[in-house]
Amino acid sequence: MYRKMSMVLFPVCAAALVGTGVWGYSQQKQKNQVSIKAENQYQRAFHDLSYHVEKLHTELGNTLAINSTSNDTYRKGLVNVWRLTSQAQNEVNQLPLGLLPFNKTEEFLSNVSKFSYQTSTRDLTKKPLTDGELKTLSTLYQHSKEITGDLRGVQEKVIANNLRWMDVDLALGANKEPNDNTIIDGFKTVDKKVGSYNDLKEGPFTMSTQSKYTAQMLDGPEIDEQEVRKKAAAFLGVNNPAIFHVVKNGNGAVEYESYTCTLPGKNGTDITMDFTKKGGHLIYFMNPRDVKSTKLQVEQTRAAAAQFLERHGYKNMTAVSFDRHSNICNMTFAKQEKDTVIYPEKLVVNVALDDGQILGLQGTDFVFANRNHKNIDQEPKLSKEEARSHLSPQLKVTRHTKALIVNDLNEEVLCHEFIGSLNGQTYRIYVNGEDGTEEKVETIRKEDAEQAKQQPATQGT
Repeated sequence: MYRKMSMVLFPVCAAALVGTGVWGYSQQKQKNQVSIKAENQYQRAFHDLSYHVEKLHTELGNTLAINSTSNDTYRKGLVNVWRLTSQAQNEVNQLPLGLLPFNKTEEFLSNVSKFSYQTSTRDLTKKPLTDGELKTLSTLYQHSKEITGDLRGVQEKVIANNLRWMDVDLALGANKEPNDNTIIDGFKTVDKKVGSYNDLKEGPFTMSTQSKYTAQMLDGPEIDEQEVRKKAAAFLGVNNPAIFHVVKNGNGAVEYESYTCTLPGKNGTDITMDFTKKGGHLIYFMNPRDVKSTKLQVEQTRAAAAQFLERHGYKNMTAVSFDRHSNICNMTFAKQEKDTVIYPEKLVVNVALDDGQILGLQGTDFVFANRNHKNIDQEPKLSKEEARSHLSPQLKVTRHTKALIVNDLNEEVLCHEFIGSLNGQTYRIYVNGEDGTEEKVETIRKEDAEQAKQQPATQGT
């Protein structure tokens, strides 16, 4: 009997063994193919990065060689710098550097991109390059030369020693060094050198590209934990401030310090609020819950949010856009003075679409916004009709208001805001009230356009 069973089982086992071997070989082959493809992608991205940084250095030199009165050629050179920097940024993002400190170099490329873009998009005939900006270009040229040389050195070692990027990827993922860490050491050297560029930490370069929130942007005295509890209790209408739990954030290690104030809620859901230490301004409020249905219309949602803002001291706010997700409406409001919408002073209110309960408030932009608007009391140089003439004749304008915005040069400009439709799509267009420049063009959804029609004629959308 055992012989018969052996005669039956042996071929079966043999077939299974062969099948397992074939499957294993197939899986290993596929794994190798994936590995080879990833390695090729890494190698291409690295060599393209080295090439584009070298081209960036060359383009900066070409731009510096141009006569300062050649505005069109200057603009062309700066556009090329911006394009090359954007390509280099994209290639950095394709490399397995997520766990490797390379943030200083990425920040450097980002700042070069912003600087070149902002400078190239302004009217150089009216605002030519300043001495400080020309000095910045010269400094960028010198530093890009150093970075080019360092990357070329890494590239030569990669080629000469046939180094693999997959080894870097595996080593970083496992949090250990590979046998040959030439690539990692090379990138660490580049990043350390870029971090030492102190001559770019002041002046027009950083002023035109950095926009961090700092305590200096806030008004009012500093508050302590007891005052935070009182503010939270007043906001929620709670009689006993002592039930709030307060944690201090920052401790001087960030641009500004804050407090997180928590009130234990039902079913383990807490109400959370963040206040700035300086001034005690509310920057965040969240009272989350599961919203299972949508019953309210847009107008009802807007009314609930507007009443909430009015009740808590946010005066003269107008809804400018909204977004629905998981039966919650995230509605953006901006400050309005007379007939002008002030977009830098904006905040977001989260409204439950089943009963209109306010579930959250994000007010960071509003709290840190500049309140000293130079152009707010002025009338635009161009009339509504003159500004309209700068738009496409085919645009069917359905709404107009005045708006104060921050443009791509990080400047506040007073604009005519038009909402109109063309080719089945609705647009919001901001026309500079001084010279007719189209500062921004935004595609807006049908729902936002419908909401705009429901707003009073002097308000923004």
